[in-house]
Amino acid sequence: MARIKPQALLNQSKRKKGPARISATTIFLCNLVVVVVVLSIVATYKHWSRRSRNQPISGLSTFEDTANSFADSKKYDLPGYAILNTSKGYITVELYKDGSPMIVDKFLDLCQKEYFKGMPFHHVIKHYVIQAGHGQGLGAAEDWTTKGKLHSRLATSAKHEAFMIGTSKTRDNTEFELFITTAPIPDLNDKLLVFGRAIKGEDVVQEIEEVDTDEHYRPKSPVGIIGVTLKREI
Repeated sequence: MARIKPQALLNQSKRKKGPARISATTIFLCNLVVVVVVLSIVATYKHWSRRSRNQPISGLSTFEDTANSFADSKKYDLPGYAILNTSKGYITVELYKDGSPMIVDKFLDLCQKEYFKGMPFHHVIKHYVIQAGHGQGLGAAEDWTTKGKLHSRLATSAKHEAFMIGTSKTRDNTEFELFITTAPIPDLNDKLLVFGRAIKGEDVVQEIEEVDTDEHYRPKSPVGIIGVTLKREI
């Protein structure tokens, strides 16, 4: 067996102990992976940071939309019609929930408390209005006429056509006077809060209008409201 010279053994040992060389391609790929990982971490952080900032606003918007929807549904769940049962027959009234919401709410509340049960028509003025209420003394309709606001048929008011339902602007909050116009009355614009109109029973209104009255427009024979029935639809 041939002997290896000492110098050759030394050179072979140095070659085995020397570090392995890493190619430039490997170094580039490693750096690329590191950059991709760092960019992914940064993008993820920005995404969750932005989402956490927007979350309360989104929740508030959802709450407001829900509240508005609830308010709208509550409004349209209210009765839209009232049927007045009078001693002369039935009068069906369409309520202006959108146009006069506060007056309609008060009217509905009084109906539920049976405020109008047994209420008399205490003033009847032909070609003008019929007035119902629990108040005593001079009625608002008579007061209007005695102050020179006589009824007129010369023009038509969009608000105060015949068979409109309203209450007086001049009365205090302790009473709720009910008026039904029997002719177009433009001069009541500043006196009457209209909250509905009669869509059925106009003949009943006219029959009440024809009752005999005294010099103060008070019916000689009792005529009034027996009760009120509320309905969402008819």
